[in-house]
Amino acid sequence: MSIASEVDDVITRVRREVAALHAELPRNELVVWTAGNVSARVPGRDLLVIKPSGVSYDELTPETMVVCDLQGRLVEGERSPSSDTAAHAYVYAQMPEVGGVVHTHSTYATAWASRGEAVPCVLTMMADEFGGEIPVGPFALIGDDSIGQGIVETLRRYRSRAVLMQNHGPFTVGATAKAAVKAAVLCEEVARTVHIARQLGEPLPIPQDDVDRLYDRYQNAYGQR
Repeated sequence: MSIASEVDDVITRVRREVAALHAELPRNELVVWTAGNVSARVPGRDLLVIKPSGVSYDELTPETMVVCDLQGRLVEGERSPSSDTAAHAYVYAQMPEVGGVVHTHSTYATAWASRGEAVPCVLTMMADEFGGEIPVGPFALIGDDSIGQGIVETLRRYRSRAVLMQNHGPFTVGATAKAAVKAAVLCEEVARTVHIARQLGEPLPIPQDDVDRLYDRYQNAYGQR
């Protein structure tokens, strides 16, 4: 098999994965209409696969996914890439450990973002998945890599796989695109739960030593190995 054929096979696999993962966003009520996107890094190449702009989730197939370079430029595909492509591309370029990025406008997480307020770590699920609070990133306009810069600058200061971009919404990252989708689902769940808890009173913070122990256990011992 030629090198070109091997690359084509890898891109085809990533297209299938990204198309399938997009179905998880409406299934988990994280998006409305055409908002939101999932991307994945193409292993071994400075490329990413992402949803095209303004296309209904019902219309998404592996063939409709587009391939871009890490400057956000279209490399392969017949449609314009997502308007968030520059942000995704910047994250991949600056964080080589990231294999997947997700953006949603999920209701509760976005409500926290609209207040510019971090979600405090008051749930063991948060300690497990995010290693502490879900932080807030700076306000930035869409259209270039400004959002990506804010994501990277914020996540480098935290263990969290999620950041609430002020007045915009959550972005999540993961070693794989599936892991980033999982983080997006859990980000919305804890944002909702902590909001409800605040209606009842002031939630109790988890001591940092316990947060550290919970995070270490979940990341290194939980599940099947």
